Amino acid sequence: MTTILITTLLISLLVMILTSILSKKTITDREKNSPYECGFDPRGSARLPFSLRFFLIAVIFLIFDVEITLLFPLASILHLSNIFYWSFASLAFLMILLFGLYYEWAQGALDWSN
Repeated sequence: MTTILITTLLISLLVMILTSILSKKTITDREKNSPYECGFDPRGSARLPFSLRFFLIAVIFLIFDVEITLLFPLASILHLSNIFYWSFASLAFLMILLFGLYYEWAQGALDWSN
C-alpha cells in the first residue's frame, strides 16, 4: 500500500516539475507586455473605481429584461386560455412592472445626471 502511495506521489511530483520547467517562457515579447486593445496598463492596479450609478442601471435593466422574457409565453397561451383570465393576468403582470419602474424613477435611480 505504501509503495503505491510513494510511487504515485513521485510520478505526480515529477510531472509537476517537468511541466513547470517546460512551460517557462524565456523570450519576452514587447507586444505581450504592452496593454491589449483596452488601453489599461497590465502592470497597474486592478482595483479601478467604477460608477455605482452605472451598476445600478445595469441591474435594473437586467431585472426588466428577465421580466419581459417572462411575458413571451403569454402570447403563446392566448388561444389555450379564457380571454378574461389571460387579460387579467397579463395586465396584473404589466401593472407590477410599471409600478416597479415608477418606484425606481421616484427614488431617483434612473437619474443618470446626478
